[in-house]
Order: sequence, then structure tokens, then C-alpha cells
Amino acid sequence: MLRPCPYVRCFHRCLATSISSSSQVQAPLNFLSGKRCDPSENIGNFDLKYPATDETLRQVPSSGERDVNEAVSQAREGFRSWSKLSGFERGNVLKRAANIMRERLEELAQTEVLDTGKPIWEARCDVQGCADTVDYYGGLAARISGEFLPLSNGCFSYTVREPLGVVGGIGAWNYPLQMASWKSSPALACGNTFVFKPSPLTPLTAVMLGEVYKEAGLPDGCYNIIQGETKTGQLLTTHPNIAKMSFTGSVPTGSKIMEACAKDIKHVTLELGGKSPCIIFEDCNLDNAVTGAMLANFLTQGQVCSNGTRVFVHKSIMGPFLAQLVERTKRMKIGDPFLEDTTVGATISKQQFDIVMRYIELAKKEGATVVCGGERVTVDPHLRGYFVSPCILVNCEDHMTVVREEVFGSVMSILTFDSEEEVIRRANDSELGLAGGIFTSNLQRAYRVASALEAGSLYINNYNVYPVGVPFGGYKKSGLGRENGPDTLDYYTQVKSVYVEMGDVEAPF
Repeated sequence: MLRPCPYVRCFHRCLATSISSSSQVQAPLNFLSGKRCDPSENIGNFDLKYPATDETLRQVPSSGERDVNEAVSQAREGFRSWSKLSGFERGNVLKRAANIMRERLEELAQTEVLDTGKPIWEARCDVQGCADTVDYYGGLAARISGEFLPLSNGCFSYTVREPLGVVGGIGAWNYPLQMASWKSSPALACGNTFVFKPSPLTPLTAVMLGEVYKEAGLPDGCYNIIQGETKTGQLLTTHPNIAKMSFTGSVPTGSKIMEACAKDIKHVTLELGGKSPCIIFEDCNLDNAVTGAMLANFLTQGQVCSNGTRVFVHKSIMGPFLAQLVERTKRMKIGDPFLEDTTVGATISKQQFDIVMRYIELAKKEGATVVCGGERVTVDPHLRGYFVSPCILVNCEDHMTVVREEVFGSVMSILTFDSEEEVIRRANDSELGLAGGIFTSNLQRAYRVASALEAGSLYINNYNVYPVGVPFGGYKKSGLGRENGPDTLDYYTQVKSVYVEMGDVEAPF
């Protein structure tokens, strides 16, 4: 068995140590009026940990009511000037920001690894995708416009798309930079200003994005970061001067945010959980189907809301599919996230590790069989984090808890099916409808099944790809609204209709 060179291990430990002691970690992590700052009041602290070592890097103070008020006040002040710029001018700022992100890709990626524990190559892909999204909305900003409607007798009407005001955002911990960029860039493109609360588990790169925006020319107050836990999020959500909330996270929390927004009739976008199907038909390209199933389950340690964790395999190809899947999954390298050949990094926290392991144990009690993985792995004495070998479960049934509920870990449940009609019915038997995958060489079948599946984001012969410009979002309890596409602009603007009378006013009195 090949072992990594001790000098290589030492280098990457030194790299992680260097980053953990850098200004990105140790500097203030709130960002108001174009600069980093500490909260003016401290309502408590939370630990910032590097998932791979479980090392506490620092304590981060939570922002209270005074700081939330200040962030919203700064955003309102910034809105006065930012909303008056043309879309072209706003777009230029975003496009400059995208270029700066590309220039700083490695620093952003390394900090993202420190935040999340995911492999460095994944983090680089994430940062590149975020830069592309910011660039994309920079290009769309100049095209935001209304419509002209000619009416009878020379009269006419026109519409104007106007920004909402101050937008609040709350992000999840699996893609922290993506949360900040996917929410802020369309909001800013439309002329809104933005106040964002990252997950307390991953507070770092959202602040770096603020510095990027500042350098690109974004006026002070237009992008603000407040760090905190549940109380801080509640203060932001219920603030009377927040016009809209955009949230990514769990269904229960999303439901509470929607309820809070309803009291003030706020706009809301929700990207919530998933328990998505990945359907493998008998006429698929087997190699591609296995690759797709792995992409649907094992990226970012399985901590992806769109994952296709219910893998439905046609009975006729179950044997060869499973054999190849297990063989390839066992070859995945679990290890130091900063090593280039690592394919499985660390679970985000002990709490999430415990959740994943409970689901695996419950699956076994309910009759499922583990054919691969599902165990904590010690990869290096210096890496004391929670590493889990990717788990494959067989003998699964639709009623099992692991099949019904989102695990948010590298746990793939394999089920078999006989017919197209049967698998569509079973795939749709869920409260959630975020995503789904279809592997087949029959394009007519692919179209039929895609049309029948109750999900917002579907993949044919691939999985978990997010090309910029393709809307992302769910059906049913998986959320409201769309991100990453042109439709997103509709959720960050409001329409004003203007009627123009060109003749004399007629009235019955």
C-alpha cells in the first residue's frame, strides 16, 4: 500500500496552520460599510473549527440587535445611490468583482477548505463557479427592463422593474461562498442592497467576497455581513426594513422564516432540503450511470441538498451496476483535504457525523445491508476530524427512514424497480422535490420521465452539474423561487405599471 510522503503531510499541515493563523481567520468577521469590524455588542460566542482536525481556530462573537440594525441602516443608505445607477453601471461592478475572484481563486479555495473540510479541488471548482455566477449577473444587469403595451386611441402602458430594497440572506454551511454569491449577485444586479448571515460553521469566505466587491467599486453599505447563530438570524428575518429574505437550509427552519416573513408580507426565496431520486434504466451506459450515482451522492462528503440519494436501479442490471459501484467507491481516497488526490474530506462537525451514523445504524435495524463504507476512518493522527467512508446500502425499501429522510452525508440507498410507471410513482412519493436524475439511452423515455417527475432540477445522463444560467430550485417542500438563472431576477424585483392617457378623460359624471 502506498503511503503519502511525510514531507508532503508536513507541508499540508503547515499550509492549514498558516491559513488558520491568517488575517482571513483572525481578523474581524463582520463586514459593514465596506470594512471588517467586530460587533458593537456581543450576545455570545461560537467556535470556528477546521473540520479536518476538529481544531478550534477561534471564537467568533455573535451580532445582536444593535449590529443588525446598523447593517440594515447601512444597506438602506447604500440603496439610495446604488439603485439609481444604470444596470450597465451596476453590471460593470459585478463583472470586475468576478475577475478579482478569479485572480484570488487559490486563496478563496484554501479558505473554503478551512471552512468546510471539502477537498481542495472541489473548492476550486466552487470558487470558479461562483465567479462565473457573479459575472453572469453582471452581464444581465443592463438587460433588466420592463415592457411597452400600446392601447386604443393612442394611449399606452409601460412597466418598470424596480428593486425591492434591502435584501436579507441566510446561508447554509456546505457551499458558503456559493451561498453568498448566488444570493448577493442577482440582488445587487437588480439594484438592491444586501445583508447576509453566513452559517456559524462557515463564516470566512462571505467576508472575503465583501472585500472583493469593495475593490471592484461597490459602494459602502451595499453588501454587509453579520455573524451569528439562531438569534441573529431571527433579528435579521424580522427586521421591519428588510424587504425580502433569501434562505438556504432545512425545511423546518425555512418554514419558520416563511412564517416570520408573512407577518410583514416580505418577499421570500427558499432553497430547502431534498430526497431526490436517481433512476438507472436497463439501457443506460453503465459506466456513466455509476459515475452519475457517485456524483449524486459523494461530493462534499454527501452534504449536498440536491443529492440523488434514492438510487433506483432496474433489476436486470443490478448485479453489474452494484459490482462496479462498490469497486469504484472503495477506491475513493479519504484524507487530508489539502492533498490534491483526496476525494473524500471531513464531515463538517461532530454533530453532523453523529446524525449520519445514526441513520446508518437505523437503516441496518430496519433491514438494509451495508455493502461498502459507513464507518469512521482515521486517516492521519494529526487529522482528528470526522471522516466517514462513503456508504452504500442495499436491500432498501421505500418505507425505511433512511429512504424517506434527508441524511446529508455520504449514504446512498439503492432500490430496484421493474417498470417505468412503477419507478415514476415511487420517485414522486416524497414531500420533497428538489432534483432528480435519469440515466437511459432512450431520449423519448428520458423526456417522458423528466416530464413526469415532480422536481425542479433534473439531470439526464449526468448529475449535480450547475451550469451558470440554468435555474436551480425545487418543487413541494424543497422551496420557493429559483437561483442561478435569469428567472432569479424576477424574485429580486417588483413590477410597476404606468398607464398614459393621450386623450381627454371620459367619465359618467
